[in-house]
Amino acid sequence: MSEVKSVAVVGCNIGRSHIFEGYAPRPERWRLAAVCDLNQERLDKVADEFSAESRTKYFDELLGRDDIDVIDISTPPATHYELVTKALAAGKHVVCEKPLVGSLRDVDRLLEAEAQSGRILMPVFQYRYGDGAQKAKRIIDARLAGKPYLGTVETHWKRTGAYYEVPWRGKWETELGGVLMTHAIHIHDMLTYLMGPVAKLFARATTRVNAIEVEDCVAASLEMASGALVAASATLGSQNEISRLRLCFENVTFESGGAQYSPGDDPWTILPADDEIGAKIDALLADYQPVGRRFLGQMDAFHEALNGRAPVPVTIADARQALELATAFYESAQTGRDIALPIGADHPKYQSWRPNGH
Repeated sequence: MSEVKSVAVVGCNIGRSHIFEGYAPRPERWRLAAVCDLNQERLDKVADEFSAESRTKYFDELLGRDDIDVIDISTPPATHYELVTKALAAGKHVVCEKPLVGSLRDVDRLLEAEAQSGRILMPVFQYRYGDGAQKAKRIIDARLAGKPYLGTVETHWKRTGAYYEVPWRGKWETELGGVLMTHAIHIHDMLTYLMGPVAKLFARATTRVNAIEVEDCVAASLEMASGALVAASATLGSQNEISRLRLCFENVTFESGGAQYSPGDDPWTILPADDEIGAKIDALLADYQPVGRRFLGQMDAFHEALNGRAPVPVTIADARQALELATAFYESAQTGRDIALPIGADHPKYQSWRPNGH
C-alpha cells in the first residue's frame, strides 16, 4: 500500500489553507488529485497555484474516482452533513472543517456512517497543533500538573460589516451560529483537550458588534468534570485579536501565547510550583520532538493514522464534545439556567441548538 495518499479539496477558501499549510509541504505524503469549488475564478486560482491534477465544480464527480483516497471538505457549515455522508458512502476517508455539522443528532448519525463505511472521518481542530500546547498536553497526561484548579479562556477577535458581506455568514440557517460556532469553538476545544470535559455551565450571549442574526459576544462560567472552574469569554469587537488560555493546576500554571489563529504555538509560559516539579518537567520534555503547527501538524498526524501507525488525531467524539459544549452555551443563554453535560437524545436542543429549530 502506497504511503502517498491522494486528496481532493472541496472549497477553495479555507481549503487553500489546508493545501498551503497541510498538504503541499509534504509531497512525500500527499498528492493533490483534485480541487473543487462552485466559484470558477477561485477554483482556477487555487488549482493553478498548487498544480492540482484536476479541477471541477461538481462534488459528485469526485465520488466515483478510484484515485482519490481522502476528500477534504472545507465548504460553508450548512453543507457539511450531506457532503460528508456522501463521501463516506463512496468509500472515501474524510477531513471536515468546523463546525462538523449543525446538531448533536447529526454528529451521532455521522458516527454510524463512519462505522458502516470502514473509513475515517477527521474533524479539523488545528489549534491543538503547536509545540506549546503539545508540551502542556504531555505534562498533564504524565500527571505532573496535578489537580486542575481554574482556567480562563479568551477569544477576543474583530469582525466588521465587511466580513458579513459573504452571504452565508451571520445567519443561523447557513453559519449555524456566531462567535461560539465559527470562532471560539477552537479555543474551547483546546480547553477540553487539556483540562478534560465540562460538567456544567452558565452562559450569557448577545449581539452587540454587528447587525447579524447570530451572537457576537459571550461570557460564561464553567464547572469542569474534575471540579475545576473556568471563565470563558468571546467577542468579535476587540480592537486587538487574541486567543488565550491560562490554566492553573496544582503543580503548574500554563499560559498560551496570544496569537489569534495559532495559540498552540510556542512560546507558552510553563510555571512549575517548585524546583523539583521543574526538574521533572525538564526530564519529561528532554526528548520532545517538535510537531508541525496548525494544519501541518494535524495532517501529519492524520497521515500516520491512515497508515496504521497512530490513532486518529481528532475524532468525531472530539467534535461531538465541542458541539455539545456549544449546545449547552446556547441553551443556557436562551433559558437563563445552568446546563448540565453530557447532552443526550432526550435534550430539547439535541436536534438543533438554533432558535426555533432552524
